[in-house]
Amino acid sequence: MPAMVTPAVSLLPSNQNQRELSTSCKLNVAIQGPAPNFEGMAVINGQFKDIKLSDYKGKYLVLFFYPLDFTFVCPTEIIAFSDRADEFQAINTEVIAASIDSHFSHLAWINTPRKQGGLGQMKIPLLSDIKKQIAEDYGVLLKDAGIALRGLFLIDPEGVVRHMSINDLPVGRSVDETLRLVKAFQFVAEHGEVCPAGWTPESETIKPDPEGSKSYFEKVN
Repeated sequence: MPAMVTPAVSLLPSNQNQRELSTSCKLNVAIQGPAPNFEGMAVINGQFKDIKLSDYKGKYLVLFFYPLDFTFVCPTEIIAFSDRADEFQAINTEVIAASIDSHFSHLAWINTPRKQGGLGQMKIPLLSDIKKQIAEDYGVLLKDAGIALRGLFLIDPEGVVRHMSINDLPVGRSVDETLRLVKAFQFVAEHGEVCPAGWTPESETIKPDPEGSKSYFEKVN
């Protein structure tokens, strides 16, 4: 009788997984605080290249972690961000995807056709965090499982963290929402007004003082 094979890591939540994948992460990142430095080997345009946080000084950076190469939700996210890389670059923003896999694994996945679950041609770097230090520094490492949660960090041109979100393993993230957030933080930095719920570039903003804010509330209520 053949031996049963049990997956090393399930991407579905269950009581058992909640015990096995206990949140042993320690969040070292704070909003308005400096983004932890990172450096590692990435795959860029099919080539291996060492990249680091300081390479992106002067630009906004979206750094997002995903659990593993050759999985299921992960390629949908990475492809979605890569296919819209031009939209990010048009607003002075770069995107990096990172996992604990090696750069060799990243390249093999890129060279796998999309119809077979691969990534195909990429417009964003895939960063290797094989020592798991970057995921640990950003507080998204599930130490028992040895993989990263779906953490996403928006870092401004001065290296300050402006937004972070962390999803559990089974649920992917929204490129539209990420773009909206980048544009909102850029608007605030440029104009000094604040962005209400659901803000888009076509929306009204608020002057952040008791008197100035009245014009906004009079328009929307």
